[in-house]
Amino acid sequence: MKYILVSGGVVSGIGKGVIASSTGLLLKTTGLKVTSIKIDPYMNIDAGTMRPQEHGEVYVLNDGGEVDLDLGNYERYLDVTLSRDHNITTGKIYKEVIEKERRGDYLGKTVQIVPHVTTGIQDWIERVAKLPVDDTNEEPDICIIELGGTVGDIESAPFVEAMRQFQFRVGHGNFALIHVSLVPDMHGEQKTKPTQATVRDLRGLGLMPDLVTCRVLVRKPLSIETKRKISMFCHVAEEQVIGIHDVSSVYHVPLLLQEQGIISFLQRKLDLKSIYLSKELMDRGSRLMVRWKEMTDVIGYVQSSGILVTNKSPYQEKIITWM
Repeated sequence: MKYILVSGGVVSGIGKGVIASSTGLLLKTTGLKVTSIKIDPYMNIDAGTMRPQEHGEVYVLNDGGEVDLDLGNYERYLDVTLSRDHNITTGKIYKEVIEKERRGDYLGKTVQIVPHVTTGIQDWIERVAKLPVDDTNEEPDICIIELGGTVGDIESAPFVEAMRQFQFRVGHGNFALIHVSLVPDMHGEQKTKPTQATVRDLRGLGLMPDLVTCRVLVRKPLSIETKRKISMFCHVAEEQVIGIHDVSSVYHVPLLLQEQGIISFLQRKLDLKSIYLSKELMDRGSRLMVRWKEMTDVIGYVQSSGILVTNKSPYQEKIITWM
């Protein structure tokens, strides 16, 4: 099993969910079987009792699980059916650890954040990552893990530490980290200091990003000069700096990532070509990419026309958008 962790810095709501979903989609176009897990560091057991103004709308899964909307992105992009266990919260982990303590599973030991909570997080991820989620009914090849919130927050600290340990548990060759950061555009100048600071914080916590994905909140792409500066100060090669600027539709993000060589990098980092893929799965992946490009072409045409449409996605799901 290969694992890709998507973390975020500087601000929350930066687009980690769409980037995680888009990365999974691109991996699926190569024929791989992909699953996803979302970590929400809040103390709630799930999102069901949270106000929409507080956390956004609740997404309800097939098994009745009330979860974060990012899981809806995963299901839509990856054509998978997830369960409530694919959403990890601090509340769920603490509940499980306390129940084990009450049963005496820890044999009288002092129960602590490290190692008991962090081990509980890792055990949960490994268990859920192996669950079949698509129509092949087979164990996935890759698990995309999105760590909600912002690196450096108090509530996410146990999960960051768990992931630091997890990279050794599964082996560096089976673990990759994509860190999403903000590059503010101030009067046409792209600023790198926030990204330098968040990568420094991440490295101080024991995690080294394999890819630094920079969100630029304007239509202007990340410049070559900005990439070079981030590469120099964040201890990554230029090819490991990915720019994601504002685009007309979130469905264009996979194509933006593909243009910048994210899949070829992950194939080298995780040795993905060593995974056996049947011809049927590779052909299915190729068809998926063709259909995805056709869908984005339709969206682009409709946006330029300024009309209301109902379009069919690659999974025959209706998308109604005011363009």
